[in-house]
Amino acid sequence: MFIGWFNPAQWPGQSAQAPKLELISREPKRDCRHAPLLFVHGAFAGAWCWVPHFLDYFAAQGFSAHAVSLRGHGGSEGHDNLQTASIADYVSDLVLTVERFPRPPVLIGHSMGGFVVQKYLEEHECAGAVLMASVPPTGLGVPAARLLFGDPWMLTQLSLMQGASSMVADFKAAKRAIFSDHVSDQEARHYARYFQPESQRAIWDMTFGDLPRYWCIEAPPLLVLGAEEDALFSPDMVKATAKAYGVGASILPNMAHAMMLERHWRTAADAILDWLRAERF
Repeated sequence: MFIGWFNPAQWPGQSAQAPKLELISREPKRDCRHAPLLFVHGAFAGAWCWVPHFLDYFAAQGFSAHAVSLRGHGGSEGHDNLQTASIADYVSDLVLTVERFPRPPVLIGHSMGGFVVQKYLEEHECAGAVLMASVPPTGLGVPAARLLFGDPWMLTQLSLMQGASSMVADFKAAKRAIFSDHVSDQEARHYARYFQPESQRAIWDMTFGDLPRYWCIEAPPLLVLGAEEDALFSPDMVKATAKAYGVGASILPNMAHAMMLERHWRTAADAILDWLRAERF
């Protein structure tokens, strides 16, 4: 595994305010002809969430696999200014990361990362894209209302994570938002150490402020994945996301929102792998 950093501010024509971004990479043992894969994490997370399973797995399958930490996340710069980071800032981070690749990558975005990928596609192209348990193009309004009336205590715990501290009052409620019962409390507590606050500005952008103009997007080959037990984005919401882009949705059983960290993570990985092979990436 290679963990590195790059500084877009040092590139010609880039703003001096561009942060230094963390990029975690794993390469296949043999030279590959496949398109590279770029994984984009969700809210409260970082590139670390792809490390336990996905990066190694896809490298073993012959793909060059990379995960970026958006500004203010993981090992990237910008933590001091996280609360003012916008979705447009995250898209800028993705644009600058993609430009580092010798050929267009397949973008794989989870949750907020899927939303960022959708916004990226408004003005940029890529080889293909995967939306994993993605924030819908219609935003967080409906999912938040669903939690408000269906599980307000869980919504409260997520709100605590969004603030200045990632501490929650009720671990069990927070766990239900992210993981299925197949993930033990011990595993969930291990991963919880790495979660962090999220930008208030980005949450607003995903709710009302900067929703994708999905009707204008000429999507590349696209895979939309949902989790049967996802407490945040229900299968119906995932199917609506897929319908907005004129594709079908695959709903995966026995897992919840954080598919890449679930006990049955290979179900999600293999769904992506099968699609990559079918599309001949």
